Formats: sequence, structure tokens, C-alpha cells
Amino acid sequence: MSEKGTRPAWLSRLASWDAAVIVITVVVLVIASGAVENFGSSRNFTFLLLDLLPIALVALPMTFVIVTGEIDLSVASTLGLTSAVMGDLWDKGMSIESIMPLCVVLGAVLGALNGFFVTVLKLPSLAVTIGTLALYRGLAFVVLGDNAVADFPRDYTTWVTGTIGGGPIPNVLIPLVVLAIVFGVVLHATPIGRAVFAAGANEQAARFAGIRVGRLKFWLYVASGAVAGLAGVLWTLRYSSARADNGAGLELAVVAAVLLGGVSIFGGKGTLPGVLAGVVLLATLQNALRLQDVSNEALNIVTGVLLIISVLLPNIVTRTRAHLRRRATT
Repeated sequence: MSEKGTRPAWLSRLASWDAAVIVITVVVLVIASGAVENFGSSRNFTFLLLDLLPIALVALPMTFVIVTGEIDLSVASTLGLTSAVMGDLWDKGMSIESIMPLCVVLGAVLGALNGFFVTVLKLPSLAVTIGTLALYRGLAFVVLGDNAVADFPRDYTTWVTGTIGGGPIPNVLIPLVVLAIVFGVVLHATPIGRAVFAAGANEQAARFAGIRVGRLKFWLYVASGAVAGLAGVLWTLRYSSARADNGAGLELAVVAAVLLGGVSIFGGKGTLPGVLAGVVLLATLQNALRLQDVSNEALNIVTGVLLIISVLLPNIVTRTRAHLRRRATT
């Protein structure tokens, strides 16, 4: 891990780009609360947190994957396939207590398939996960077709949509906070995290340093699939509906949030606090626009624009700083 003075690199980064994202998020929240009707209500705040939950969950392992210089575009299709399998197994009479862990395991297996193609067969992750994006979504329709399975146990659906103590904070925020802490500690305070940054910054140098980059990336894809499977379970219980098209398009929002949070698409840079700020910013904009009756197509345009900005702006800033340094030394 590189240092800037006596501060860790991730802490220095948090004081720049990530801090800017956090400030922008606060500003957008304040403006939306005053300008958008019902945005500041307790009920809408609950819906906002429920809407950002799947994005935030999937963004946690996606951060690791992108920091290593790879990507996983199959996460939304993994969510959809696990949701379809969940509905099919429930329709066939299996207990929900058995189905939920099986769906997480299924997600891990799907992630392992991505990891195998990328790390063993040495195929580019972009091409691989575009392929499995289509494959997993197609399998979801094979499993469930255009049908929807509902009537999941009320105890579980009520807990997922319920709030802590009757307040505005959803119950499902608890597992998100726990996982965010675990992923944050691993990324920023353990040898695994340092290996992730090293692999993304310079893979060859990381290998010379003794880091088993292939094995590391493989397990990151497993984690990505497992968390997407968990997101599929929670998505299904929230809406009490298992469908093959659940989560369609979610991968765009996840990648946009991760890059908006300061993770470099080229790998080697980023912080988890910045990513979570990016998730909140993206979810806030989407929520405010929905309250203004903006169409889903327009929301996709906004997400796409934010994705482009999050790729271009850091590179413009980096090049500008480099140019200024060159001028200062001449």
C-alpha cells in the first residue's frame, strides 16, 4: 500500500474525490428535500433505502473486482436467475429456509464460472460477463418462463419490508451494514485488500511480490456471485414475486455507483466509503426523479450520463494535475 506522507493511500483518496462525492450527495439530499414534494417524508426515506439496498449489496464485491482491473456485468442476471430458481423451488414445495441458502450457493457457483473463464482460461472479463449476462438471464426464463411466483411466507416478506422499531430504517439495512463493515475492513485493513490494490495497480509486479493474482480474482468473482444471489433473495421477498426479469438493468446502476464513488475503471484505486456515497447519490437522484414522474427510460439516460461522467472526470482531473506539475518543473 502506497502512502502520501503518513496517511494511507485510501485515506488520502477519501479526502479528495470521495469527499467531493459525499458533499455532492448531501447537497442533492438537501435540495431534493426542499424542491421535491414528499421526498423528505419518512415513508419515502424508507423506500429510498429499500431501493438502494440491492445496488449497495452488489456494489460491495464489485468494488473489489473493479479495483483489480476486472468487471462483472452478469450480476443482475445472477440476481434474476437466483430469483427464478427461488420461485421454482418454492412452487415445488421446498421450505424457504432451505431455498435461501441454496440461492446464495447458486450465486457463488455462477460467480465461480465467471472466475474460471477469466482466471483459468484467461479470457477478458468484459467479454465473459457480457456472455454470462445473456446466459444467466436466458436460464432464468428457462426455469420460470414469463410466470411469476408469489405468496412467499409472510413472516419473511414482512421482515424485509418492515422497519426497525417502526421507524424509517428498514430491517434489511442491518445485513447491508454488517457486510459493508466486513468488506470495508477486508479492503482497507488486511493483506487481502493490499493484494487487491496491488493486483489492480500492476498485476505483473503483484505476481513478482508473491501474490496469487489468479486465485484472488477467482474468489472475488465467487463473492460477487454469492452476494448477487443474496440480493436476489431479498429482492424476491421485498416484492413477494419471483420473476425471471427481476433486477434487469441493475448492473448499469451498480457499475455507475462504483465508478461515481471514485473507483478507477483501470484498477488500483478506490475506497469503499466513496462507493457507498456513490450508491446513495445515484439512488437519491433516481428517487427524486421518480417522484417527479420521470420515466424509466429517462432514468436510464441519467444513469448512463453519470457513468460517463464518472469515467471521464477523474481522468480529466488526473491529466490536468500532471500537466500542472510538468509546467511547475519547467
